[in-house]
Amino acid sequence: MNLPGTTRSNILVFRPLPPDQLARLQAVHSVTVADPRRAGEVEAFNAALATADGLIGSSYPVNAALLARAPQLKVVSSVSVGVDNYDLAALKARGITLCHTPGVLTETTADTIFSLVLASSRRVVELANHVREGRWSANIGESLFGRDVHGKTLGLLGFGRIGQAVARRAALGFGMPVLFANRSAVDLQAAAPDLAGKARQVPQDQLLAQADIVVAVLALTPQTRHLMNAQAFARMKPGAVFVNGARGDIVDEPALLQALDSGHLFAAGLDVFATEPLPLDSPLRTHPKVTPLPHIGSATFETRHAMAEMATTNLLNALAGVPPLAVFEG
Repeated sequence: MNLPGTTRSNILVFRPLPPDQLARLQAVHSVTVADPRRAGEVEAFNAALATADGLIGSSYPVNAALLARAPQLKVVSSVSVGVDNYDLAALKARGITLCHTPGVLTETTADTIFSLVLASSRRVVELANHVREGRWSANIGESLFGRDVHGKTLGLLGFGRIGQAVARRAALGFGMPVLFANRSAVDLQAAAPDLAGKARQVPQDQLLAQADIVVAVLALTPQTRHLMNAQAFARMKPGAVFVNGARGDIVDEPALLQALDSGHLFAAGLDVFATEPLPLDSPLRTHPKVTPLPHIGSATFETRHAMAEMATTNLLNALAGVPPLAVFEG
């Protein structure tokens, strides 16, 4: 059934959707599915772009050059929370609505981030490989010991939805004092009353100096690019653990490697990288102190479907003149 005010529009799906969500679009609009990352679909993508009223997908740059080839475009619905791949200025100049999917992936991403906190501190992947490779021939000695997580101080760079969800896991589940740095003041009693008395906002330098485990959960902006550089890593406690569950470019990767190689940092857990997929020649791929994941923050069956459902609703609503569930306002 069409939403009130809906007329048949042209939709370009540039990353595959679950069949039930694709069917929702096809019931109302003319739909082309073409992924420009696949050589055999580039021509279809380019042809559909010329008449597209709406785009839906993720992980592909929607820049000024692409928008110039889409003169009818009214709305872009991203199956993501982050909008790094979108030229916000060009979209605004054209009056094109950009929708995204906050909220539905908060808990899943927090699970992934906290799994990296545990895996990095307890050397889970390294020691699993120790067993797999047949090197476990006796009780392990101190050279393979990990570090406790419970009771340690967690420092969060960023305190949005995901940061608060990680803080709950740490403070309420593992008895960890939580410090957080945020660009604006946070009223804990209003924003996260269950964390009142368990989390505390501090300046970034203080957080780096006092936290045993530092986790990045903040957006990538010109101000946060390479926020974690050589100076920042040097301010961290000797033997601390660093986890990045935000965006790869927040970290100066050579500086991180130097901090690990020097022994200043105990370990790092990374779900994101400056270049993705991680190049085969990257030292981060095989570094013994790094637990690398292939950007899986929200990659569960349940959450990815919920994201696709929200993105589909956003697109259908926007084209029908109904307020989408989430418009990016940044």
